[in-house]
Amino acid sequence: MATAGKVIKCKAAVAWEPNKPLVMEEIEVAPPEANEVRIKIVATGICHTDLYHLYEGMDEGGFPAVLGHEGAGIIESVGPGVTEFQPGDKVIPLIIPQCRECRFCKNPNTNQCEKGWDGGDDVKVLADSRFTCKGKKVLQFMGTSTFSEYTVVNQMAVAKIDTAAPLDKVCLLGCGISTGYGAAVNTAKVDPGSTCAVFGLGAVGLAAVMGCKAAGAKRIIAVDINPEKAEKAKLFGATDFVNPKDHSKPISQVLSEMTDGGVDFSLECVGNVGVMRSALESCVRGWGVSVLVGWTDLYDVATRPLQLIAGRKWKGSLFGGFKSKDGVPQMVKGYLDKKVKVDEFITHNMTLDQVNDAIELMKQGKCIRSVLSVSPQ
Repeated sequence: MATAGKVIKCKAAVAWEPNKPLVMEEIEVAPPEANEVRIKIVATGICHTDLYHLYEGMDEGGFPAVLGHEGAGIIESVGPGVTEFQPGDKVIPLIIPQCRECRFCKNPNTNQCEKGWDGGDDVKVLADSRFTCKGKKVLQFMGTSTFSEYTVVNQMAVAKIDTAAPLDKVCLLGCGISTGYGAAVNTAKVDPGSTCAVFGLGAVGLAAVMGCKAAGAKRIIAVDINPEKAEKAKLFGATDFVNPKDHSKPISQVLSEMTDGGVDFSLECVGNVGVMRSALESCVRGWGVSVLVGWTDLYDVATRPLQLIAGRKWKGSLFGGFKSKDGVPQMVKGYLDKKVKVDEFITHNMTLDQVNDAIELMKQGKCIRSVLSVSPQ
């Protein structure tokens, strides 16, 4: 492409400081360096983790930054040493890389990678970004930064996808849908004929419901304080809907009474430590498995030791347990084969210029997923 090797000036939504609206700016995106690719972002979803960094995480050192991590685009150019990708490839940038060489990548029991962006156990931003704006370095969020017309990503954190995939749909497989679906299928390992409960019916929770159904669960109880989520949950496979506000007793007791002692599997998709405890205590003793899916790092989570001594298991799931370079193309194929729903998650189609409106919709719980059109294909 004519832009290869040159600095590209483009539009991006910049978070200059926490708790403030994003600002549409012209930024400069440097060419990719060794083992990096520059991607023209075509579409991006907005995930609650973006809001978490902006409004809840209290990480003042994480600004200015370009947020966004649920995108899809086309390779514009590649840096030295890149052989896996070439300009024109359709790709999804990944929040968890897969180098395929480290002890984590070689271990089938985890999807984490030692050579990833410096995220550790927390959501961080890459200081060594290729972005500048008004003469200042702008940080890169989760190694991706998809609220920009162009971004530069390490090749370890990019998945090549089927050329038939519509980028304005499959961008959602870069985080939310894969996270929830995989938590049920890969982490919980939901059994056929089992009873499940999913707490929180945002995109991640609805994807967890879909994963429970795909795994063959007989009964799937969707739990949310918003009664408007009931019909949507049933579309994805829920058999029951419970609103904790409709009951005077703890939700764990309600579910225990509904299921003869508790569910086989529960998935917490809110990011609330109180709900995490409720989800665990909703499981049947002896073999119940509860999975933490919702993101938070602000508070400790606690339960009585007897809950675990009695045989329940408490597990965590990051990106649905998918080894990213392998799992995301599989999810895209599942979508193209009509085995994985994606379109049904999209409630709003907007443009990058409307990013603050889309954020407001999510804050108010008025959307499942908004997809922003970023660049023409």
